[in-house]
Amino acid sequence: MAKQPMLKFVSVERDMPLKRDADQRSTDFHEIYAAFAAEKAAEQSSRCSQCGVPYCQNHCPLHNNIPDWLNLTATGRLKEAYEISQATNAFPEICGRICPQDRLCEGNCVIEKSGHGTVTIGAVEKYITDTAWENGWVEVIKPLSERAESVGIIGSGPGGLAAADRLRRAGFQVTVYERSDRAGGLLTYGIPGFKLEKDVVMRRIEQLEKSGVNFVLNCNVGSDISFQQLRDKHNSVLVATGVYKSRDLGGPGSGAKGLVKAIDYLTASNRQDFGDTVAEIESGELNAAGKKVVVIGGGDTAMDCVRTAIRQGATSVKCLYRRDRANMPGSVRETQNAEEEGVEFVWLSSPKGFAGNPVTGVMVQKMRLGAPDVSGRQRPEVIAGADYVEEADLVIKALGFEAEDLPAQWDQPELEVTNWGTVKADFLTHATEMEGVYACGDIQRGASLVVWAIRDGREAADAMIEYMAGAAALAAE
Repeated sequence: MAKQPMLKFVSVERDMPLKRDADQRSTDFHEIYAAFAAEKAAEQSSRCSQCGVPYCQNHCPLHNNIPDWLNLTATGRLKEAYEISQATNAFPEICGRICPQDRLCEGNCVIEKSGHGTVTIGAVEKYITDTAWENGWVEVIKPLSERAESVGIIGSGPGGLAAADRLRRAGFQVTVYERSDRAGGLLTYGIPGFKLEKDVVMRRIEQLEKSGVNFVLNCNVGSDISFQQLRDKHNSVLVATGVYKSRDLGGPGSGAKGLVKAIDYLTASNRQDFGDTVAEIESGELNAAGKKVVVIGGGDTAMDCVRTAIRQGATSVKCLYRRDRANMPGSVRETQNAEEEGVEFVWLSSPKGFAGNPVTGVMVQKMRLGAPDVSGRQRPEVIAGADYVEEADLVIKALGFEAEDLPAQWDQPELEVTNWGTVKADFLTHATEMEGVYACGDIQRGASLVVWAIRDGREAADAMIEYMAGAAALAAE
């Protein structure tokens, strides 16, 4: 009788890839986790219980066939594992690195609920696709047949790239318009290299270019080309711009020098990681070296900022968050990594102003948690008389992002938006009220996870394919 290759969670303990020592990794921007060896990936995959109702798959926004590719990895069938992984996810090696698995697939693993420790799904997902790249299994897209219809995609973040991948596989002619000098959106300039090394993103973009996707860089819709020109040029248009307008803080001293936005800070650091000369880093404006740094916010962007500041050589890094650890929106794993690297978290603390110009400190008011608000989390309340000043030479505001005013920027008042400024579109088809115009990712749903943007991009692409096929059928009648 063949030996059972799975259900080994009882005898095999959970084991993550080795993590570089904090003192070592905090001096560079390389990824902190080593890769699994083949034997270790197979061993950890074999812990999967192959449950009848796979909660890991159900709680993945892409509904990846996780039990199937774990089984194939455990039995050494890695090429098949990659093919199944790629079937539902355009960029599994990216999701394996940056998805908050503790809140999604791994957080809902059945054996985790039974006390045996979750399967290391993210690490295996990364291993499968990295192995595929090493062995040449990731091929240039070759559609079965070419279509004459063309699609214009505004934005080259995960949503736009996922849509481009799916549309190109269906044979459509795809042009991606990106206002920056490199494609990738937040994957390129928002997420630091210690979480996602840039060659991982660039090789996917290169694959799409070789597959026939045309990237038009340094192209700002509304100034370099009008939105109406795009509609006239293409059979369908996808709005996938993301959300880049930073939420801001008011209060005394809010205009002081030394207060910077997270997106500006991270973009500058990532440009330097590419080897670019960045004037704002050389001048010290966006450089934490030798400074006392305070980051305001509790999400994953805040974690990226505090960990970047450590690597730039800050003398101290503190993160202010108005709730406690249990209510922090950022990844538990990222918070732990930050603490290991020397970041101090100051819980139940909220800024009410800033001292000095250039800034010398943050005026902090201490908080306590009261009754739950509409999100279900306890509402922070000010503790009277507990204010103090937190010393700082550089303050980074990581308070989240909002949508830019696209109807005004593009001179398209008929482009409907929600009360939050996001583009109003159907959440199944992603179609807007404008004929042939679709929207996906953060610009439709608000600031969210990369994996949700990938799902949105794939869904939007499918709806656009159906729309263009219908239009072609009508034209042929």
